[in-house]
Amino acid sequence: MIELIPILMFLVICLVLIIGYPVAFSLAGTALLFALLGTLGGVFDTAFLAALPNRIFGTINNVTLIAVPLFVLMGVMLERSKVAEALLQNMAAVFGQMRGGLGVSVIVVGALLAASTGIVGATVVTMGLLSLPTMLRQGYSPALATGTISATGTLGQIIPPSIALVLLGDILSSAYQQAQLDMGIFSPKTVSVGDLFVGALIPGVLLVFAYISYLLIHAWLRPGDAPAIDKSLLPNTTTAEKLRSIAAPIFLIGLVLGSILLGIATPTEAAGVGALGATLLAWMHGALNRLVLADVARSTLNVTCMVFMILIGAAVFSLVFRGFGGEELIQGFFESMPGGVVGATLVVMIAIFLLGFILDFIEITFVVVPIVAPILLVMGLDPVWLGVMIAINLQTSFLTPPFGFALFYLRGVAPESVETSAMYRGVIPFIIIQVLMLVALAFWPQLATWLPHTMYQ
Repeated sequence: MIELIPILMFLVICLVLIIGYPVAFSLAGTALLFALLGTLGGVFDTAFLAALPNRIFGTINNVTLIAVPLFVLMGVMLERSKVAEALLQNMAAVFGQMRGGLGVSVIVVGALLAASTGIVGATVVTMGLLSLPTMLRQGYSPALATGTISATGTLGQIIPPSIALVLLGDILSSAYQQAQLDMGIFSPKTVSVGDLFVGALIPGVLLVFAYISYLLIHAWLRPGDAPAIDKSLLPNTTTAEKLRSIAAPIFLIGLVLGSILLGIATPTEAAGVGALGATLLAWMHGALNRLVLADVARSTLNVTCMVFMILIGAAVFSLVFRGFGGEELIQGFFESMPGGVVGATLVVMIAIFLLGFILDFIEITFVVVPIVAPILLVMGLDPVWLGVMIAINLQTSFLTPPFGFALFYLRGVAPESVETSAMYRGVIPFIIIQVLMLVALAFWPQLATWLPHTMYQ
């Protein structure tokens, strides 16, 4: 009976979160309650909690995590200073005169914005407010318009530079070292956030091209669902002005990502460049003033505090979970599972997909991944491949009806005239595209591992 306590802990956490309590306090509170009951019952060693101050100090000392507030500031600055809005308008002016062109613009701009922030809710809400009214006004099918925006908002899970990849890369780095120590390798290899960025690049770009291809094919087969934009409604700007508005943010994100890929800067240093560059773009755009700066700073502080509070709560939960023997329980379960590493990986992916209905990527990254990743890595999986699979899996989960987070966020800003059933129909083709990408990665892991191995060799 005692060995089932870790499972009970996990079920209680899910129940508390469904009720609606704050994630960070739910994780820490539930863990401390079980620790107290376990101590009173003589089945929990409080020495595990003694390691908590070192865990928190290690988090504070973690240079990689400094990239989180900087990337958030970069994305929020592009959004609040109207740089993203101007980019969308000018991109639409360039591509909008062809069928499906406005949708293509939404995918490209949404992918860039999603990559800058990595927060699904922020990107979906922003793109919903900026582009959904325009798409509907131009005659786009509600299903196609909402499906495109929802799917584009989830791209922040996989396209670097992304907060999701920063956090996932940091957790996988620790899990990889732990796995090698468990295997008796006392000079372990390392995997970095930069490795995960490089590994996610090809799958991320393939997804963007797959989205665009589907949209253009749909527009060709059903012209009425994605008509060309009326020329009279396009902004009256010169070609040079359009190109300048498009080139500046793309150059900034390319500079940030390129400096990481080429080894010129660490993700944290590149995030600093991105934050400064986004601020300069806002200033050049004439949109930087005291109110905007205060709003950006407040939003960045809110998101950063949320991330780090969840990280601390997850640290408490992880220590108590291990104190009750949860890690050994899961390891024994995986080792006894038919199918070996393939069966274990499939079960983990299904579990993460289902948890994506009730937990955000931050909770899954901090709570679930540290528990399952070391065991899977001991079984021989490549850490970069595993990270990319988890990211795309979560991206698919956030898009899947009826529980997908992206759908909830878009429903909150969509007009009442847009039916929820239309939104569900609209995302199904994009879900199929993402599932096909997961299958392709399962059969050809080189899609994620070839580029990091080639670049760093």
